[in-house]
Amino acid sequence: MAANRKLLAVAVVCAAAVIGVTGCGSDSGDKDPFDGMSADKIAEKASKASKDAGSYTMNGQMKQGGQTSDIEFAVAKSGDCKGTMGSAKSGKAEFLSVGEFQYSKGDDKFWDAKGGGSTAELLKGRWVKQPNRSGKPICNPDDMFSNKNLKKLKREDDTDVAGQKAAVLTRTKKDETTTFYVAMEGKPYFLKVVNKGKDGPGTVTFKDYGKAVEVKAPPADQVVDPKKLGSAS
Repeated sequence: MAANRKLLAVAVVCAAAVIGVTGCGSDSGDKDPFDGMSADKIAEKASKASKDAGSYTMNGQMKQGGQTSDIEFAVAKSGDCKGTMGSAKSGKAEFLSVGEFQYSKGDDKFWDAKGGGSTAELLKGRWVKQPNRSGKPICNPDDMFSNKNLKKLKREDDTDVAGQKAAVLTRTKKDETTTFYVAMEGKPYFLKVVNKGKDGPGTVTFKDYGKAVEVKAPPADQVVDPKKLGSAS
């Protein structure tokens, strides 16, 4: 599930990666815009169309360590992104990725789980700043919608996703099945990805492709350098 796990993990570690054509024009009636195409070729078209849109929003749920977290992200054309993740049980946090840095701000439950009560009190209402390991935006569309792992897919019966007709593509590897839903009207964007298996099961949906998203770094006086936490009392 390499690519899909990265996609779902974007909410947990403010990182990303999955999925990757020429956009196709609008189709009407019952005509199949993918008639004669293999499932892999449909996925290739969806990958390119989604990447070329530049910006989009995604939301859903994923399960890790026995806990289910809600996730919601908005990604700008630049690759900068912002979002939230968490649950009532484990706490919730906001995330920002701006240029070469990422920022996180959690509620008391979130920071309690990470470092105890003293950490939660110190970071209350403040953002923790860290450099992105890659040195570039972690929601980079080229990574998010890479199609290099979208191989050996099978097309299933078409369905609807939030009122949009969608082609259904599946990939099964050992005990894990990933299902991709691709728009059949307008451009062939990815509408939803569902992963079922032991390793990071979850669901994410995509919408608002091409709509502008603005992401700004938080004010400097609200930011904490994690290197200084150890010396703080």
